Amino acid sequence: MSERIFIGVAWPYANGPLHLGHVTGAYLPADIFARYHRLKGNDVLMVSGSDQHGAPITIRAEQESTTPQEVAAKYHRQFVDCWRKLGISFDLFTTTHTANHTQVTHDMFLTLLNKGYIYKDKMLQAYCPKCQRSLPDRYLEGTCPYCGFPKARGDECDECGKPLSSSELEEAHCYLCSTPVRFESSEHFFLRLTSFQDKLKEWVKKQTHWRHSVLGTTWKFLDEGLKDRAITRDLDWGVTIPQSGFEHKRIYVWFEAVSGYLSASKEWAKLQGDDLAWQDFWQGDSKSFYFIGKDNIFFHTLVWPAMLMGYGGLNLPYDVPANEFLTIEGRKLSTSRNWAVWLPDYLERYEPDSLRYALAANMPEAGDSDFSWHEFLRRNNNELVATYGNLVHRVLTFAYRNFDGVVPTPGELDEKSQELLHKCETTLGNVDSLLYRCNFKKAVGEAMSLAQEANRYLDEQAPWKTIRKEPQTSAKSVYTVLSLLSTLKTIFYPFLPFSSEKLHKFLGFGGSVKEVGWRLQPLPPGQKLRQPQPLFAKLDDSIIAQETDRLGSMKENQDVK
Repeated sequence: MSERIFIGVAWPYANGPLHLGHVTGAYLPADIFARYHRLKGNDVLMVSGSDQHGAPITIRAEQESTTPQEVAAKYHRQFVDCWRKLGISFDLFTTTHTANHTQVTHDMFLTLLNKGYIYKDKMLQAYCPKCQRSLPDRYLEGTCPYCGFPKARGDECDECGKPLSSSELEEAHCYLCSTPVRFESSEHFFLRLTSFQDKLKEWVKKQTHWRHSVLGTTWKFLDEGLKDRAITRDLDWGVTIPQSGFEHKRIYVWFEAVSGYLSASKEWAKLQGDDLAWQDFWQGDSKSFYFIGKDNIFFHTLVWPAMLMGYGGLNLPYDVPANEFLTIEGRKLSTSRNWAVWLPDYLERYEPDSLRYALAANMPEAGDSDFSWHEFLRRNNNELVATYGNLVHRVLTFAYRNFDGVVPTPGELDEKSQELLHKCETTLGNVDSLLYRCNFKKAVGEAMSLAQEANRYLDEQAPWKTIRKEPQTSAKSVYTVLSLLSTLKTIFYPFLPFSSEKLHKFLGFGGSVKEVGWRLQPLPPGQKLRQPQPLFAKLDDSIIAQETDRLGSMKENQDVK
């Protein structure tokens, strides 16, 4: 029986280019998961969009002497282009700067306000005497009172992950001019998180399928006790507050960004010509998954569920498979220091499937992982090219040349051939189980292990030695490996969609892999093969030094924190 799967993916700030930390943290695992479920025949809706509001965009606009609209539009176009090239298959990638998003955010705000879960109170607002204006949280920098990190933001500490109020920062100063700030009283709206403390505890107790790191972080916040949080700020850029007297304030970005999952779903429904189609993914037995980095756990396992509980009638998250962080060449990724691998730059020089594989094979699911150009080269040359790609090319080339370009008739298969084909079924089942549980690293490892086993079988059978005197023996081994490749194109498809579609065509199949589904696709003897080409390109060792030298040197790509 098919399932309904909703996939919400973190909304990237439209203030700078995407980097590999973004990709491995949320977007690649979400896409692998979505492609897998579509192959399974499940009804999938995967949405996200550019977060076009908040201080990071206004900071970038000031730095570039332009408007927030122009900054946001520029990077949104770049995001869409990157998703297309990398194969990230959103059903809708929208923005927070739409009338639909404003309407949905207003509805969420007013519903919670009318139910008493939002209230007015005063808070201390930072003011910079040099810039002569109130400062949003991300315009503030100071020392974290919990871990002592000297460059904590006004809303969160990047080092310990603790949510903060700007007034908690020690030695707080303006991010733009470094002037010490003063704090003034300002009236704002607050979300009554304390009202959901007990409900959230009872709900989290049932989430035994969550990753240990996600549960641990969530329980840490619950055990410390939730605090009410301000959900508006003194800003002139963002979603307006639907209350008189607050015309010069805006709804805070974290409240409206999580509301974007719902607004994007409603926008998608309208584009389908059925305004109510979103309900299938937000009510009933649909399961919702939220793919984020570990720095967003608090907002997705506690704040967003509290908002949904207060709103009523909508499904709570089924899983939040947050990934840990990606380091670059053994150092913490830093956009301000340009210690990052920028996705647009990568896609100009290399193939998308090579990156998808390298990141999936080393995905930071249980702990931080490191990206190095040496390891990227090894993964590409030793695993994709020498193991999987070489298997594909030598078998297809041999079959094309020696069996008139068609799949040979195998005759009766011997025990070893039957065992290998049985291993195909076993691997398909194992990978199925791993992907269903969002265990992507082990899943891609299982797929590559099957390719390695096929290489060993082929070396033992050596059909190139038996082709003249025992052509039927060659036909048997070649057919067996070709059948295995028919399985691998399916298993690898969520990870390597571009090369899987190529292999699908090389094997003589029409249509696409996704039309076949998550199953073994028999390879009929006599099916005409297409002349094969290499699936992957070997990379020269020189790229290691070239790419490493780029780190820290391209200041024009520097991001805004």
